[in-house]
Amino acid sequence: MASAPSLTQRPAGRRPIRVLKFGGTSMGSTPERLARIAGIVADAHQHAGVVVVVSARGDMTDRLIDEARTASTAPPGRELDQLLATGEARSAALLAMALHEAHVPAVSLLGAQAGFEVCGRHTDGRIRHIDTARVRQVLERGEVAVVAGFQGRNAAGDVTTLGRGGSDTSAVALAVALGAADCEIYTDVDGIYSADPRLVPGARLLPVVRNSVMAEMAYAGARVLHTRSVELAGRAGVDIHVRSAFNHRPGTVVVSEPEGAATAMLEAEDRVVAVSHEPGNARITIVAVCPEAPLRGTEVLALLADVSVPVDVMTRFTDRSGRHGWDFTVPAKDVETVTSLLTTLPGRLAVDAAVAKVSLVGTGLMSDPRTVGRMLNALLARGIDPLSLATSQSRISATVAEADCARAVTVLHEEFLSGPVLREALLPATVAVGPRA
Repeated sequence: MASAPSLTQRPAGRRPIRVLKFGGTSMGSTPERLARIAGIVADAHQHAGVVVVVSARGDMTDRLIDEARTASTAPPGRELDQLLATGEARSAALLAMALHEAHVPAVSLLGAQAGFEVCGRHTDGRIRHIDTARVRQVLERGEVAVVAGFQGRNAAGDVTTLGRGGSDTSAVALAVALGAADCEIYTDVDGIYSADPRLVPGARLLPVVRNSVMAEMAYAGARVLHTRSVELAGRAGVDIHVRSAFNHRPGTVVVSEPEGAATAMLEAEDRVVAVSHEPGNARITIVAVCPEAPLRGTEVLALLADVSVPVDVMTRFTDRSGRHGWDFTVPAKDVETVTSLLTTLPGRLAVDAAVAKVSLVGTGLMSDPRTVGRMLNALLARGIDPLSLATSQSRISATVAEADCARAVTVLHEEFLSGPVLREALLPATVAVGPRA
């Protein structure tokens, strides 16, 4: 198992340090888009030392994956990382060139050059440490450091990537290591919404979200931020400011929560903050062959943990014959791996590879016993039959047929979030709600 990140926080230099991250859609694939990003960075550079973390432009990562599959049906992880890392490397070099064109001194750095030491398996590495010496040298010279996100170097000296969306985690980790107060994530949406606005036109922009709530939203499928970036920011006390690269709207601030901070939540208020969804799941059911050979679940989880397959919405059940079994979800992309492993166990396996998770996310959800009932009633009334449920104080997830996913999101948003404007009762009492510079 990968060790936890070790990021040494050091005091900032004479100028304040700003860490900006631009996603693939923000970077785009046109000269105009690149020039716009360079303009944003140039403005920031007038008042602060700037570190920029970039993703691969446009759909470059998907194109590289497709290209890899033309060469191999199962590309080796090391070679896939070697290939995928070139997308961010190109972005960093091109943005540095665009900044020079705008008369802003800049230096592009690969993840390894920026000091990222990574452990864990290829294509899903974990940041172990960041040596910020090279980045600080760039800043001390008055230059912008443009860092290729999503990547670092492992103990063998090989490139290792952090998984899809890992550039967010690169940016937050740099903000922590450099002692920045927050990390600015520029994307193609105005901020964090109460649901995906492409599915729910009435979804609301959330001006401020608690880190713990955002972590659950990200894990449940909200793809604006990488789950691990939110978790890291929360542990380190760094805020994340999500805003659009295409306008000057204030966006959303994901606030870290000091331990023991008082909250202003009123028990009478609705606790649901957002509806998240995650298509592309598979529902796995495995039942023991006979009552005398039960499946305890530990053998299932151990096999999947060894290949880093995440498990969610897990339930133990007993069928009419008294045989014990387990019902859970895994990413659909991992179905082949999961089935090949689980067929080695003494159980009967069933797979539904077209399942989505739809989740209510908030705080204190189970403190109101009506919440689960309202969720089920709303779905059933529209002919959507949940396959399974998982509940906690911060997230209630239902699995549904993938064909029903978009409709389920709309139904739940109407049920829980169509009333008065969301209050800021889910925030620490000390946090002022409103835009930040």
